[in-house]
Formats: sequence, C-alpha cells, structure tokens
Amino acid sequence: MVWIQFKEMKKEQERAVAQGAVFWIETSDSVSRHYQFHSNGDLSMKVVDDSRTVVHRVVESFLNKFFPSGYPYSVNEGYLRYTQFRALQHFSSAALSVLSTQSLLFAAGLRPTPAQATAVSWVLKDGMQHVGKLICSNLGARMDSEPKLWRILADALYDLGTGLEVLSPLCPHLFLEMAGLGNFAKGMAVVAARATRLPIYSSFAKEGNLSDLFAKGEAISTLFNVVGMGAGIQLASTICSSMQGKMIAGPLLSVIHVYSVIEEMRAAPVNTLNPQRTAMIVADFIKTGKISSPADLRYQEDLIFTGRLIEDAGNVKVGRDLHKVVKPSKLCKLKGVFPEEKFLLCHGKKWTDMVLEHDATGEDALRGWLVAAYAANLEKTDHEPSMTVLQEAYDKMNSVFSTFVSKLQAKGWHTDCFLDGTGSRFAW
Repeated sequence: MVWIQFKEMKKEQERAVAQGAVFWIETSDSVSRHYQFHSNGDLSMKVVDDSRTVVHRVVESFLNKFFPSGYPYSVNEGYLRYTQFRALQHFSSAALSVLSTQSLLFAAGLRPTPAQATAVSWVLKDGMQHVGKLICSNLGARMDSEPKLWRILADALYDLGTGLEVLSPLCPHLFLEMAGLGNFAKGMAVVAARATRLPIYSSFAKEGNLSDLFAKGEAISTLFNVVGMGAGIQLASTICSSMQGKMIAGPLLSVIHVYSVIEEMRAAPVNTLNPQRTAMIVADFIKTGKISSPADLRYQEDLIFTGRLIEDAGNVKVGRDLHKVVKPSKLCKLKGVFPEEKFLLCHGKKWTDMVLEHDATGEDALRGWLVAAYAANLEKTDHEPSMTVLQEAYDKMNSVFSTFVSKLQAKGWHTDCFLDGTGSRFAW
C-alpha cells in the first residue's frame, strides 16, 4: 500500500515538473506534507504520510485548538497550571449558574402577583447588574495595580450574587431584593473579571502572541462553560431538584470555583511593578544581591493583603496624600535632599512614606525604594535618619542602579511605569 502511494506521488511530481510547477515536501512531527504552486498561482497542500498514532493526533488537534501556537515555548512559565485551574473555574461557575437560574425561576413563579409585575421585577433585577458595572468601572486604576486581588474578588462577588439567587426560593416575597442584590454583585464581578483579564494574559505572552493567547484562553473558557452547564443541568434534575440539595452542592461548587481562581492567580507571573512586587524585588536584592524573576515571585505574593510592609525593603508605604505625609514647613527641606529626583521620602515611626511626582516612572520608584531600604539598613537606632545616612544611601543606590535595572529588564520586568493604583502623586 505504501509502495503504491509512493509510485502515485512520484508520478504526480513528474507531471508537476513537466508542467513547470514548483513543489516541495515538508516533514514535521512524523507528518509529511506535499506543497505545490500551480500555474495559476494557487498553493495546494496534501498529506502524503502520517505515522502518528490516533491518540497523538487527537492530543495535537486539542493543543492546536486550545493552546497558543508554538506551545509550550511561546508562553511563560505557569501557563499550563493557569489553564488547568481556569478550566475548573469555568466548569464550576457554569454549573453553579444553572442552579441559581433554576432557583430564580422557581422564586419568581411563587410570587402571588400578575405575570406583568413579575416581568417588570425581572427587568429591574437585570438593571441592578448595570448599576454594579458602572460603580466598578471607577476602580480601573486599582485593578491595574493589583489584577490578581481583583480577579479573586470578582469571583468571590460572583459567588455571593449567585448564592443570593440560589437562596431566593426561601423568601419569594423578597424576590426583587434578593435577585437585584445578587445581580448587582455579579455586575461588579463581570467588570472586574474583564478588566483584569488582559494583564493576566499579558504576563504569559512571550513572543508578542497576546491575541493568540487571548483567543485560545477564551476557547478553553467556552468549552468548559458548556461542559459545566451540562453538569449543572444534570445536578438540577437530580441531586439539586430540592432546596436541600442546592444547599449542599452550591457551597461546594463555590469553594471549588474560588480555589481554582486563587491557584490561577498564583500561577500567573505578572511582570509589572506595583508596590508589593517592587518591595519584594528590592528586599531580595538587598539580602542576596540577586534579582528575582516574575516566575520566582509569583508564589511569594500575598494575593489578599497586598499592602503589607516588608522590613528588608525599608518598610516603604507609597501613595499616601502629600499633606498627610509631610508638614508644609518641611516640604522644601525634603525636596532639597534629592532635588533631581521625582520622589520624596519621609521617615516615620512605623514606616517610610514615599510620594512620587505625577510623571514618575517605574525606575523613579525603584530609585526611591532602594534609597529607603539602604537608609533603613544603615540607620537602625535613630528614629529619623540623618542627612548623612540618607546621602550615603543615595550614593550607594546610584552606584548599583544601572546594573540593577539592566538585570531587572533582562528578567522580564517592565520598568517603564509604576502601577500604584489610586496612590496620590504631586507636581512640583
């Protein structure tokens, strides 16, 4: 059979040569493909040999449809784990959504009001979701700074809203209140989830393939949403046909949902500078002289309490209002310490405040953080660092900064901007 195919292919090649056509054969991963340019300029392709097993073909087809081209070399570390928990998250979310919809319909049907009133209530309930979206849209800067935190909060809000909908049959007379509040929470969740999606995908993009990552990520989401809906329908018609069943399955699905998104966020190597990641980078550099990569720091980040102070990084707190940080009488003196810099440092009893100018970059924030960390190490006893200590810390920062930033960029960190959320800045 193989010999017959070979003879036929050889005859086709001889005919192609006689006609002046251009052809070639490419072999990749046990698959041989025959490419040919025809006289009219069209390009045709035909598989002439495929020695892959059926399982290999199915796996490769799945990877081509649901993973970026060139995977795993085209993405950063952690993408597979992120995708696994993303699939589980969407599966549990879709199943939970089916149960909540069933409960809402049941609660609406119990109301002793005309059908028109029920329809109006349903419209008002949906309107509350738009209100939630509008309110959450004002928090975009915070989401840029802490995309992982807001992604987790988004799913927690979504589960809160879904939980209220699941419980609505217990108090059908409060259908509008329960459903409206639930949709309000879900509206905020939708905006937060969509707003944080791009920073998360960007952290995995390795070869400028953000669109491919986004498309394949949405394909995974769609697939497991459909599978989750099927599972939810099955649950709704069996175990969860009663309220008692929903009270058991609902919390269980919610726990799986939130756990999955937490593990997703732990796997994401976000490479932008925010207060927490900057402090961790500086602390590691001060202690070891080494630069941590985004993949190194991802499991060390505190995903919930993001504002924690790190002693080895100088206990720096960034973004407080200038009038709360320093008295007007001391402002000129502080600015005069480092007149060419775009940051102010004010040492307090518990922490050191850093206030940035409105056009300060990530490198400016790093310079200020290094000065504060070096000063904290040099001055351990006095309540307020002396000018001598600050100058010594500043000189030390200048001596290492060029190498420090070069290594940061080589590790994949973006130093062109500093994402401090709604942190206050000043113009001098």
